[in-house]
Amino acid sequence: MAQTVVLHKIMHVREQEKKAAQKEQLKATEHFEEVATNLYKTLKTKEEAEHSLQTYMQTEATITRIKEQSLYIRTLNEKIATLQKHVQNARRQMEVKQAKLTEAHVEVKKIEKMIEKRKQEQFERARKLETIELDEISIRQYSAHVQNR
Repeated sequence: MAQTVVLHKIMHVREQEKKAAQKEQLKATEHFEEVATNLYKTLKTKEEAEHSLQTYMQTEATITRIKEQSLYIRTLNEKIATLQKHVQNARRQMEVKQAKLTEAHVEVKKIEKMIEKRKQEQFERARKLETIELDEISIRQYSAHVQNR
């Protein structure tokens, strides 16, 4: 019985670690989604800016306006490159946190299996002792019955 108490304490600690890993994984996922959404919006803005540039070039727009739009697109390209790096880093962090969560989950399952196995062993020992005791009682009763004859 004492063995399972220790395992229950260990399992409690592992469950706390698992909960912490879940929180970290959730934060990492939210961060990834935030950065990826920002990248998507920037790509969408760039697409609209390129469309506007095409429109300016087809109409009688000033060279200044075309230069401004081209500079804006160049700035967006730089921002997109930076955001892509951030997205990759966020994805890596999310994957690391997911791996930690999976590992924590596996550890909890291992402890649960050990507890279950120990309980089963204790049950088997108790059943075996009960059988032995019943056998001894039967033998005593039989001996007493034979001696009384």
